[in-house]
Amino acid sequence: MEPKENHARRKKGGLITMPFIFANEICEKLAVVGFNTNMISYLTTQLHLPLTKAANTLTNFSGTASLTPLLGAFIADSFAGKFWTVTAASIIYQIGMISLTLSAVLPQFRPPPCKGEELCQQASAGQLAVLYGSLLLGALGSGGIRPCIVAFGADQFDESDPKQTTRTWTYFNWYYFVMGAAILVAVTVLVYIQDNIGWGLGLGIPTVAMFISIIAFIIGYPLYRNLNPAGSPFTRLVQVAVAAIRKRKMPNVSEASLLYQNDELDASISLGGKLLHSGQMK
Repeated sequence: MEPKENHARRKKGGLITMPFIFANEICEKLAVVGFNTNMISYLTTQLHLPLTKAANTLTNFSGTASLTPLLGAFIADSFAGKFWTVTAASIIYQIGMISLTLSAVLPQFRPPPCKGEELCQQASAGQLAVLYGSLLLGALGSGGIRPCIVAFGADQFDESDPKQTTRTWTYFNWYYFVMGAAILVAVTVLVYIQDNIGWGLGLGIPTVAMFISIIAFIIGYPLYRNLNPAGSPFTRLVQVAVAAIRKRKMPNVSEASLLYQNDELDASISLGGKLLHSGQMK
């Protein structure tokens, strides 16, 4: 019975899971980079926003997208796990891309084209609301994918097995190659399509690709090694800060052996399962 269980365990994870994970990463980069690189052009030529307002919109979107990975990582580490976080975030991203593509295709979601030297009409409040909602969904979706997908790929290899160490490096090499190739396609092919053919097609391609990536990622579920959430380091950080404030007036103990220890709880964040005491952080 035991050899069969070991064999079943070995069948989980490994390089066979890489196509499903890479598909998600490729489409996420196509969607993010393909639009973010050319966003100024879209806001100024299609929504007729002033350059300063378009730049401010871009800054707000980029700043939000840079902060949401903190939330995504916390949810994955504390509650949902990486697979379900990536899946849910990809669906949220998909909804944002669909909304953004529809706003580029349907005329009621953008102002009419400029006529000659006539002053261009800016996007209305409702049209901007659709844009901002789409960008917010994109930022939230990206925040769940970016911090989890590369770590989820690394989870597919057992680091305690010496035979899989080289496979982990192979995974990272291919991951960054695939990511770079997706970015290259986004900043060349997609940007060219957006500028010369149309924004509907330029945004529709990554939208369809994102849908395909979600299907591929979910299909690979039986092959994945899904590790249970081990708790977020942010939680431990807050606990330390709260404990330090509550105990700030307590006298120091005479010996380090009298301090509280939990070898099982500290095993994942310490050397040999024990946190070393230091008197340098008073």
